[in-house]
Order: sequence, then C-alpha cells, then structure tokens
Amino acid sequence: MSKRSNRTRPARPAPALAPAASDGSLPCPCGRPASYADCCRRLHRGEAEAATAEQLMRSRFSAFVVHDSAYLLSSWHPRTRPSEVDFDPRLRWQRLDILGSTEGGPFHQEGTVEFVAHYVEGRLDGRLHENSRFVRHEGSWVYLDGTITATD
Repeated sequence: MSKRSNRTRPARPAPALAPAASDGSLPCPCGRPASYADCCRRLHRGEAEAATAEQLMRSRFSAFVVHDSAYLLSSWHPRTRPSEVDFDPRLRWQRLDILGSTEGGPFHQEGTVEFVAHYVEGRLDGRLHENSRFVRHEGSWVYLDGTITATD
C-alpha cells in the first residue's frame, strides 16, 4: 500500500502558454481525448495530482509544450532536478506516443514509461525516444531520470 502525504499544494498561477495551447478548450497536448483545461492544466495549476507515472509523464510533456518550467521543476526528483529549465524557442513539441510502462500505478512506489516525443526544430522533424523512471517522493509521483534511445 502506498503511503500518501496529507500535505496540500497551493494552486499555482497558469503558466505563460505557447500560442498553440493558450486556449484551454484546445485538445490537451498529452494526447488524451480531453481539453487542456480538463486534463493537464489541472495538474499544472496544482488543482490535481498525477495518480500514475504515465499521467505524470503526459503532464510533463504538456508542460514542455506550454513552457511551464515551474511545473517541470516541481515534478522532478530533488536529487536529479536541474536548477532551471531552458526552452529552445526554435523547438515545438508536436505529439506524444506512449509505447509502454511498468508498474507506476496508484499503489506502486516506482515505475517506468517508455515514450516517443515528436518535435519540429526549424524545418526539421525530430523524435525523442526515452524510457523514463518515476518514483514516489513525499507521496507524489516525480520524474527521476531517463535513458534516451537513438532514433533513426
């Protein structure tokens, strides 16, 4: 049984959104069949918490799309978290494909999510293939680290 923390997180102000995601009624960048407002934005604002490692992975992808560095840093394990997140203005994240996962459910303490994130940089299409590790920290799912696989 997982141990849950009784702490509450204050709601955060909405991040400055990338133009493509500024309307909360647009589809969520994470790929779920819901609007951004009903899906990842709730996690970004601290109104909800990720119940699974995959949900955290999806919300982190959306945070990269909308340039929400505060959410990315708060959902990163303190041991591996960088001091800041730099967003390359030439890079636009396009789509997330979840390839598989291990554990990472509501009653687990760790899990992995394998994904491919598609992006455009300038005029070039690219893909990031990673197997990410997630753990519980103070009762919440956080990103620990990942192994990047070379893509063709």
